[in-house]
Amino acid sequence: MTTKGTEERDYFTDPSILKDPYEYFEEMRFKGPVQQIRDRDLVLVTGFEESLEVLKNTKDFSSVVTTGGPVVPLPFEPAGDDISEQLEANRSRIPGHDLLVAYDDAHHSASRALLNRLFVPSRMKANEEFMWGFADKLVKDAVAKGKCELISEIAAPYVTLVVADLLGVPEDDRESFRKVIDAAPPPGSMVDGQTTFSPLEYMAGFFVRYIEDRRANPREDVLTELATAKFPDGSSPDVMELVRLATFLFGAGQDTSAKLIGNSMRFIVETPGLQKKLREDRSLIAPFIEEVLRLEGSTKATFRLARRKSRIGDMEIPAGKKVVIGLAAANRDPRRWEDPKEFKFDRPKIKEHIAFGRGAHVCVGAALARTEVRLILDRFLEHTTEIGISEAEHGPPGSRRLDYEPSYVIRGLAKMHLELK
Repeated sequence: MTTKGTEERDYFTDPSILKDPYEYFEEMRFKGPVQQIRDRDLVLVTGFEESLEVLKNTKDFSSVVTTGGPVVPLPFEPAGDDISEQLEANRSRIPGHDLLVAYDDAHHSASRALLNRLFVPSRMKANEEFMWGFADKLVKDAVAKGKCELISEIAAPYVTLVVADLLGVPEDDRESFRKVIDAAPPPGSMVDGQTTFSPLEYMAGFFVRYIEDRRANPREDVLTELATAKFPDGSSPDVMELVRLATFLFGAGQDTSAKLIGNSMRFIVETPGLQKKLREDRSLIAPFIEEVLRLEGSTKATFRLARRKSRIGDMEIPAGKKVVIGLAAANRDPRRWEDPKEFKFDRPKIKEHIAFGRGAHVCVGAALARTEVRLILDRFLEHTTEIGISEAEHGPPGSRRLDYEPSYVIRGLAKMHLELK
C-alpha cells in the first residue's frame, strides 16, 4: 500500500511514481477507466478500449500536444464546442508542433508517407546485416571484460548507430550525435521542468547539409531517397520539412529502443530459468519482447487535445481538454488481459498491446525497434552462459537498487550493471 493517497500524488512531479507508475495507474483505474486528474485540467485514460477510442479518433483528438506535453499551457483560451480553427491559428505557438508526432490530418499523412518508404523490406534487410555485425562486436567486447553497464555502453550506442546506418549519416558525425543525445534529458523530464529539444536542433544543422548535398549529388542511399522524395500529390517538400523528418527519425527512437533493451534484460536476469529457456530456443525471443512491451513498454503515456466536444467511454470531453493516454495502464487493464501483471509467453493476441500506440500515429519505427532488440538479445544469449545483475551496484535479489529515468513519458532504467560469463 502507498503511504500517500492518490489525491495527494501528482503523476507529473512525484518521484515515487517513477519506482512504480503501475500502482498509481491501478489506484486511478479503481475509480474508473477515464478520470479527471485532480488539480490539473487533464483527463487520464487507463482503460484499454477507451485508450483505443482516443488513439483511433483523429477527427476529434489532435496530436499537437504530444511532444510538448500536457502540462504546457495552450497559447489560447479554447472557446466553443469545436476549437479546430483556433488550434490551427495558434498551432505554430505550441511547443513541438513541428515534429511528426504532433502533426494532424493531411499534413501528417503526407509526411508519414515520406518516412514509410524508408522502411521497405530491402532497406530493412541491409540494415539488419549491419545490426548483426555491430551487436555481435559490442557483446563480444563486453563478455571479454566480464561485465558492462548495459544502457550507456551497449544499448545507447547500438540503437544510435543502427539508425545512423539506416539513414546514411557519415561515420565522422555519428559519435557527436550520440554524445548530444546521451547528454540530453529524456522526453517528459521531471527534472527542473526541462522540455528541451536541443538534440534535434543540434542535428538539424547537419541534416540541412546532408539533404542539400543529396539533392545536388544523388547517391544510392536513404538520405538521397528522402531528399528526392515527393508528397503523394506529386509536390516536393521543402528542405526544412525533410530535415525535421530526418532528425525526428534519428532522435525519436533512440531513448525508447535503448530503454526497451534494458527493460527486456531486467526480465531475463531476474526471472529464474528464463535466459536458459531463451538460449535453448531463440525463436522465443520475439514473443518474449512482445510481452515485455506490454508489461514494461518504454513509453508510459502519450497525449491528445480534444478539438471537438466528444466522449471517451462514459465521460463527456469538452473541446480544449487535454487527455493523458496511459499506455502502460491500458496494457495492464484486467478487462482486456487475463492476469495482467503476470508474464506469459503464450498470451493470446499479444501483439494487440498498444506499447507502440495505435491508429494513424502508430510508431513508424516499431518494426525497426523490434528487430534491434531481438538481435542484441540474441547476441547476448549466444556469447554467454550466464547473465547476472551486479549485486555490488544494484543490491541482492529482493533488495535491488534500480533507478529509473525521471520522466513522465519514458519508462526505463538509467543504468544496469551486468556480470557476464
